[in-house]
Amino acid sequence: QVQPVESGGGLVQAGGSLRLSCVASTRFFSGATLAWYRQAPGSQREYVASIAAAGPTRYADSVLGRFTISRVNAKNTAYLQMNNLKPDDTAVYFCQLRIGVGNEYWGQGTQVTVSS
Repeated sequence: QVQPVESGGGLVQAGGSLRLSCVASTRFFSGATLAWYRQAPGSQREYVASIAAAGPTRYADSVLGRFTISRVNAKNTAYLQMNNLKPDDTAVYFCQLRIGVGNEYWGQGTQVTVSS
């Protein structure tokens, strides 16, 4: 069973930075699409960013220009660099791994709290 594991969350002041990591033990990692989602209290889970196997990236409008998604296939790891954090970025951040069609795997999430 593929189980992504997130880390790197924490408490930071507005304007600060954090880097989240997502490690997934699967030999299919290099061919997978990696995505980050987040869920704030009382809200639905929302898309943040994704990176395809070939490298193209996409971002939600709310984080464009502040967040950067990347991957190192040799380490089976994806990253989310978050700069200029805002209180509205406070949420649990989840990593999603998509392999082929219909195969989605989610991590347990890591809490990010941004204080004003």
